[in-house]
Amino acid sequence: MQATVRTVAFQGIDVLPVDVQVLVAPGTIAFAVVGLADKAVGESRERVRACFRALGLALPPQRITVNLSPADLAKEGSHYDLPIALGLLAALGVLPRESVEGFVVLGELALDGSLCRVPGVLPAAIAAQAAGRGVICPAVCGGEAAWGGFDSLPDTERPPIIAAPSLLALINHLRGQQTLPAPEALMADDRATYPDLSEIKGQESAKRVLEIAAAGGHNLLMIGPPGSGKSMLAARLPGLLPPLDAEEALEASMVRSLAGDLGEGRLSRRRTFRDPHHSATLQALVGGGARPKPGEVSLAHHGVLFLDELPEFNRATLEALRQPLESGRVTVARANAHVSYPARFQLVAAMNPCRCGHLMDPNRACARGPRCGADYQAKLSGPLLDRIDLTIDVPAVAAADLALPPPAESSADIAARVAAARTVQRERLAELDAKGKLVAIEADPAAGLLADRARNWSKPRCNADTDGALLAAIAEPDAEGRALLARAAERLGLSARAWHRTLRVARTLADLDGSAAVRRLHIAEALSYRRPQTRSMLAA
Repeated sequence: MQATVRTVAFQGIDVLPVDVQVLVAPGTIAFAVVGLADKAVGESRERVRACFRALGLALPPQRITVNLSPADLAKEGSHYDLPIALGLLAALGVLPRESVEGFVVLGELALDGSLCRVPGVLPAAIAAQAAGRGVICPAVCGGEAAWGGFDSLPDTERPPIIAAPSLLALINHLRGQQTLPAPEALMADDRATYPDLSEIKGQESAKRVLEIAAAGGHNLLMIGPPGSGKSMLAARLPGLLPPLDAEEALEASMVRSLAGDLGEGRLSRRRTFRDPHHSATLQALVGGGARPKPGEVSLAHHGVLFLDELPEFNRATLEALRQPLESGRVTVARANAHVSYPARFQLVAAMNPCRCGHLMDPNRACARGPRCGADYQAKLSGPLLDRIDLTIDVPAVAAADLALPPPAESSADIAARVAAARTVQRERLAELDAKGKLVAIEADPAAGLLADRARNWSKPRCNADTDGALLAAIAEPDAEGRALLARAAERLGLSARAWHRTLRVARTLADLDGSAAVRRLHIAEALSYRRPQTRSMLAA
């Protein structure tokens, strides 16, 4: 007696098909799971035994062999419980074999027979629907699975999705004795408000830079003494950003699904704000570990990654950000596999000017300055700082500013200007895409499973994503602006990367001004946000 059930294995965001082959044959009584299974998969034998006992079913006194094919692919996770159980039921004749054909099955068994949540259901459902297969999963993952093919086929042609609360309910459904309701693809309640910029008094220059960062998706570094409002400003950035579009929400949710962080399976259009502590390890920040998992940079995909007390992070951890900041993806290399995760995030960082934080404060002079500031800021490498588009001083708020009434301009007012600038950028890029101008910057077609979606990881969506010929096409300055940029590059020693990033910021400034051309004043303001403040501190 033999049966086969299809499930999946995960390598990064790639979904690989796995066949669970179950054989029940005469021989020494045993229950063996083979096929390069990890401990969690091997322990599924005991969960299946207990679950069958709870349902009043008994395993036959025969040799049961479960082969996970292909056998040379590592299998990890508890989602193999349900396909093993269904394969065993089909091999024993409890279920018709054809009832489980055409499905991708994922789920963890509880000892009482109920089905528990497992990570990765959303990318698995997308892969299954693309292959014309249905999905069987726990009821708590049903909403997540329902998004798998929401835009691929009409409802009448879409393969079925079965979301069962327990193994018994699933058996009854597959045998035609019960009908389980089809899960619904639901959106999360995004009505919760972000902190408002009107709550911050003073810091008008910092608010201006925050608006520029939001409008163009630029990386931002704020330098200032303790209590100057750097963290408050960063926390209000998501409230200025436009909501995720459908494609962005699906991409971000796939990563969260793999990390088991999607909650009730509802997709959200809110941009993620991740703020890991400076004690975070390299694997926690960029991903990895013995069983590679997405890190903070991937969980912040299409959102904001805020690193407070930037120099306090481990040097190697910060240097690992350099590649994802450029490519929009992170690749974790292991001896047996290379896994990739999307990582198109907006970096916002904050730091004190020195270890005590009072280097530039005349009233509270740093006891070890200026050497204290030089040593502290030397923890940040030049290549990393070169990838930050906007650098600004955030001075301490004066008592006179604190006594003033709240600012009249709210986050909603600034968000409206940001949305208008983003609309201009989106329309511009769509026009260039229609003309075939974006081909050169598409991601590698071999990037991963979810074929069409995985190729969008490096798709430019705002000014900060543009480069090369595309940047030259959209951000060519006028003659005066080009002359100013050339002089500044020579005097400040700007790298080629800094040149391009200055042009990106200038393009954003022009979009905020409603200007089709990048002018001299846009170049001048963009140059003022390079690193002159940091340079002067280190030279002091």
